[in-house]
Amino acid sequence: MRQLAPYAVICLLTMAWASHGQAAEAPLQVQIGYLGYRPDPGPLLSNVIPEPADAGQRGAELAIIDSNSTGAFLNQRYSLTSASVDSPEALLTAAQAQHAQGLRLFVVNAPAASLRQLSAALPDSLLFNAGSPDDRLRSTDCLANVLHTLPSRAMLADALAQFLVLRKWQKALLIVGPTEDDQAYAAALRRAAKRFGVQLVAEKAWRFDNDQRRSAQADMPLFTQTADYDVVLVADERGDFGEYVPYQTWYPRPVAGTQGLTPTGWHKTVETYGAAQLQKRFEALAGRWMNDRDFAAWMAVRSVASAVNKLRQVDPQAIRQLELSEQLPLDGFKGRKLSYRAWNGQLRQPIPIVQPRALVSTSPQDGFLHPTNEMDSLGYDQPEVTCRFP
Repeated sequence: MRQLAPYAVICLLTMAWASHGQAAEAPLQVQIGYLGYRPDPGPLLSNVIPEPADAGQRGAELAIIDSNSTGAFLNQRYSLTSASVDSPEALLTAAQAQHAQGLRLFVVNAPAASLRQLSAALPDSLLFNAGSPDDRLRSTDCLANVLHTLPSRAMLADALAQFLVLRKWQKALLIVGPTEDDQAYAAALRRAAKRFGVQLVAEKAWRFDNDQRRSAQADMPLFTQTADYDVVLVADERGDFGEYVPYQTWYPRPVAGTQGLTPTGWHKTVETYGAAQLQKRFEALAGRWMNDRDFAAWMAVRSVASAVNKLRQVDPQAIRQLELSEQLPLDGFKGRKLSYRAWNGQLRQPIPIVQPRALVSTSPQDGFLHPTNEMDSLGYDQPEVTCRFP
């Protein structure tokens, strides 16, 4: 038998050692659960375009793809286990099933009540809220194991109020719908008006029913007749009557809030700072536009990936502590590095102000300053938060 030269032996041993090392070092598995539940809004007066049934989930799926693109070079592998259900009970069951499979990181697109229930049921996990804008979750009822990637109603209202003040539209008529969500949005608008000096000249509650013998277009001019105003603010989150307000007001004035000129976490028309590439990737995946819940879910998964890249582990408490340390600047294609507020777990982010097919502006507006971070001029600042967020 022919003997190998010493150099060849060394090469073979080196290759065998390297192969053994690669085989021994398995990829770091990052398992993320997606939990989706959106209540049926019920019958509506307007024939509103419904939110896509897969809103949120598609954003999380794209973020998994993006994370695996970089994870391949870092020996990390990301996977998503999804459950979209039709009741709070089914949502809790799905969460417990995913938890039993070993998942401890979750993206949740659900109302505030379900989020509270999941937070209590999964105390050893980290949940990212991509579905509820509830202000109490950021001000008085903070949940220790929840971070928020969806903007709060207060952030949206503050973003809009800053723009109104900039345009000198400082007298407003407020129209409020009948649901609890409408009342919560209206409360955020009142807070923002007081905070930034917008005068509410009148406030009216929309109490018409869905009797088709009545015409919202016919009712609206007389309904909006009151003292002169610069803008009409609408609080109609489910889109019941608000679509009939623009161009039907007593005075020829712009409409803003949940309809008309709208503050939102994300919109198709956001294209600067590399956002156009994100939009194209999403449209190729989902076959539709990316909305605010898609972006919130995408941002949640990317927050996990950024933390895992730095920590090289998937412990939910370690990830939470890093996210809240403000030592992990995040890229959200909004022109500024994003981070989580240490006092309530809310993701700081600029807020686009849009009309249905165009980006009008982005808040915080120039001139609205803050002692530490201008993005903290949107939503509940640290002195305003009464909950104790560990």
